[in-house]
Amino acid sequence: MKGMVSIIDYGAGNLRSVKRALLHLGMPCRITDKPLEILSSDRVIFPGVGAAGQAMEVIKSRGLDVVIREVVDSGIPFLGICLGAQIILGQSEEDDTHCLNLIPGKVKRFSDPTLKIPHMGWNTVIKNRNHPLLDGIDARAQFYFVHSYYPEPEREEHIIATTEYGITFASIIGRDNVVATQFHLEKSGGFGLSILKNFSTWDGTVR
Repeated sequence: MKGMVSIIDYGAGNLRSVKRALLHLGMPCRITDKPLEILSSDRVIFPGVGAAGQAMEVIKSRGLDVVIREVVDSGIPFLGICLGAQIILGQSEEDDTHCLNLIPGKVKRFSDPTLKIPHMGWNTVIKNRNHPLLDGIDARAQFYFVHSYYPEPEREEHIIATTEYGITFASIIGRDNVVATQFHLEKSGGFGLSILKNFSTWDGTVR
């Protein structure tokens, strides 16, 4: 089906809420772990909650690591959400996990003992550079976070936006046809829906 978005199924708890958000926007979508369905999609979303180690175990056991790399290599627009913004890096401090390494970098735990962990609630995203997913998004927009770890890409060029929580951390990362948000788009109200809407028309290129 033209415009079909595949939501990768690896047993995460927020898959159906992402699907509801997409259907609300009129975007055809399906939750699937079938390689042929994923690779025949116009766009792919990898939402995630939980621990990196367990997630990577499931991903590898279902062969989804290979499928995700094929998606990226083929140029299909790919969106990671929350844990999906972490497992696309090379290594995570959580469970000392080897991840997908689609973007060079590490995932680190907030280390400031004065901070309440997890970082939970609404926070502002500060744009580092332009990206089609942020078209029309108000600079004062806030998004919903729930996380104890954060992505730290090796290259500055892969950081699209940052957020302040004790430190300045990357809250949107991306390269080429890959983009990911550390915050939950499906829980971020109208601004989260606007980013998903932008994703629905994004062709995977960055101007």
